Amino acid sequence: MAISPDYLQELSQRTDIIELVSGYVQLRRRGRTYTGLCPFHSEKTPSFVVYPENSSFYCFGCGAGGDAITFVKKINNLDYIEAVRFLASRAGMPMPDERDDAGKIKRRILEMNKDAARFFAAQLNTEEGRHARGYLRGRALLDTTIRRFGLGYAPDGYHATSDHLRKLGYTEEELLTGGIIKRGQRGGTYDFFHDRVIFPIIDLRGNVIAFGGRRMGEEGGPKYLNSGDTPVFKKSRNMFALNFAKKSKSRRYILCEGYMDAIALHQAGFDTAVAPLGTAFTPEQARLLSNYAEELVLSYDSDEAGQKATRRAIDILSNEPMKVSILTVQGAKDPDEFIKKYGADRFRMLLDGCSNAIEYELSRAKAKYDLTKPDGQVGYLKDAIEILSGEVTPTERDVYAGRVAEETNVEKKSVLTQLDARVRAKGRRARRAREEALLNEGAAAQIKVPYTQGGRKALGVAFAEQQLMAAAIKEPGMLEKIAARVDPDRFITQEMAQVFRLLLEKQAAGESIELSQLSGQLPESTLSLLSRILAQNYDVGFTQRDVELYLERIEESVPKSVAAAEMSGDELEDYLQRLRERRR
Repeated sequence: MAISPDYLQELSQRTDIIELVSGYVQLRRRGRTYTGLCPFHSEKTPSFVVYPENSSFYCFGCGAGGDAITFVKKINNLDYIEAVRFLASRAGMPMPDERDDAGKIKRRILEMNKDAARFFAAQLNTEEGRHARGYLRGRALLDTTIRRFGLGYAPDGYHATSDHLRKLGYTEEELLTGGIIKRGQRGGTYDFFHDRVIFPIIDLRGNVIAFGGRRMGEEGGPKYLNSGDTPVFKKSRNMFALNFAKKSKSRRYILCEGYMDAIALHQAGFDTAVAPLGTAFTPEQARLLSNYAEELVLSYDSDEAGQKATRRAIDILSNEPMKVSILTVQGAKDPDEFIKKYGADRFRMLLDGCSNAIEYELSRAKAKYDLTKPDGQVGYLKDAIEILSGEVTPTERDVYAGRVAEETNVEKKSVLTQLDARVRAKGRRARRAREEALLNEGAAAQIKVPYTQGGRKALGVAFAEQQLMAAAIKEPGMLEKIAARVDPDRFITQEMAQVFRLLLEKQAAGESIELSQLSGQLPESTLSLLSRILAQNYDVGFTQRDVELYLERIEESVPKSVAAAEMSGDELEDYLQRLRERRR
């Protein structure tokens, strides 16, 4: 689907990229730019930069870059047309009336999910749904909570839901694509959810994107069933109840094990409780939460599975800027049961007194050994040093070294000496890894030159090509001079040749050559590369002399005999004149 350049230009003018990005990233002004922690990869030092003057962004850590449309595509997992539609709705602009097959499918699935959620909610209040109502009330959920979360009931049988949706006009293909039905081994179809309590999964924009279903008895398949990935849903990139939590004033979020735990905490007044979606906690979910939370409390069950999940989450969160705390629930198997027994105020006291990740790891290590015996003390000391030599501040090391010294009857000075040696050893390994990585970084690594074009010897030419394209975009008047001296077919890097051709097409059509006009017509990798080049030249003002030098670098890379053979008489005279001038 093609969208007119005039429409994209107006959309770009109506979109404040700082305001847009600030909805997902905490930005700080740095002169003419804004910086923050990149939402697309884990980092603790900001390398993500937004450039308001040309409405672009670039991350110097992971290489993600582009315009406002690219940002919306990546942050919300949308395709190009959906991202344009998102920004258009935000700017109060109607979409142009053009075909959009992929977007149409997604819109139909979202409409179907909304109708399915209404059907499930209605079924909860029928005679057939009484045992589902009994289950929810047995979990002490209030009617207001049930309505707020849109809880429902999928009727028993294998066709009730799909029959209802077919009557509303949805096709079998749409039901299959959206995960409402599955195809059996004999070729027939059946409802994926039946005789289960239903939990709608809602995204940050309020769309019903998937469902979770819980059985109510001891039999009937897995305890929980969850929608698979669809065109509108990716399990690893969404969180249950985040649509409610993001509205809270609190920046302390609670990560629960399941839907019911999160709902019970919301009902008790803890409105930042969230849960994964039927899978283990993922790095994508950690990055998503870091956009909203300053502290994340891990509130998993105390059984072995819950503790394993806690340790995995700690590892994932070690690269995120959030403070990580671990909740220890005593006298109950989970937060829901604790609140029912002791009340919300006692649970709030637990939250305020929960331990941090270091204390949690040390306590687990300590529990493995008998500290009344020398070998137990040595084993615990070895584990403690390994823990404290990780992602720990110097102050934390000093404090916990004192505690470990007391627990093992070893002088603190000795603990600190061993700890310092271990930190240095890890530091040497990290430095070697960084040095190796640096060999693959910098300008040379970013320029991919085909071996047939001279490999590393041609890096200077490739750099000149990049600089010329940056000059053409920043100073459109330069494009005519560049095109008069060099042809895209002469470029040795395919990405810049593609950019060059696109700029010439735009110029010939009398269209703008701003980044927002290019994003829909370039591969994401090329757009990211172009964004990096523009970011590196953000404060550079290109002059005619700059362009001349880059052009000469490219021209001199072509063998003179080959170049001369392809020139007309006038071109050859001009070329020889330039050579004479350079010699003088």
